[in-house]
Amino acid sequence: MELIKSYEETYGLLERFIQDERERKVTEKVAKELATIFLNGGKVLICGNGGSNCDALHFAEEFTGRFRGDRRALPAIAISDSSHVTCVGNDYGFDYIFSRGVEAFGKTGDMFIGLSTSGNSENVIKAVEIAKKNGLKTCVLLGKDGGKLKGMCDYEFIIPAKTSDRVQEIHMMILHIIIEGVERLMFPENY
Repeated sequence: MELIKSYEETYGLLERFIQDERERKVTEKVAKELATIFLNGGKVLICGNGGSNCDALHFAEEFTGRFRGDRRALPAIAISDSSHVTCVGNDYGFDYIFSRGVEAFGKTGDMFIGLSTSGNSENVIKAVEIAKKNGLKTCVLLGKDGGKLKGMCDYEFIIPAKTSDRVQEIHMMILHIIIEGVERLMFPENY
């Protein structure tokens, strides 16, 4: 088996990402923006489909639970509750499962983060549209060429991998580093 090529592919994507100064600056800007939002009493909403949904849940629990050190819980919601998803999917259609959550929980001054490995997830697109309409800061983590979501948000990350698994590997790294950045700003005593 030539699985070493998979490691090399991921390493190449990571190296490309790290060398892109724009991407590094966006990471810092998102962490600073999110820390400011938390300090002002706001929250972050995050969503994605499939594996990206798992990443959204992981991101949210790192804020509501513990990441590196003891600190107060921070308000992060993954729009993934099964009763919400099945209710909205049944009543309005799958394209609205995230936008209805943003409409219900988002307010001006909050942040919305959408995950889409293709950049073409219609339910994430609709969530971005509602978030912008309702005055939330918007950020997306995308893959391939960015798809339809490219250029729609205040902040974006595009991982130019061919497959969703490689995209998601880098997305989770970005999400962890954003969390670390927020903690470093808000709770420097833990670092």
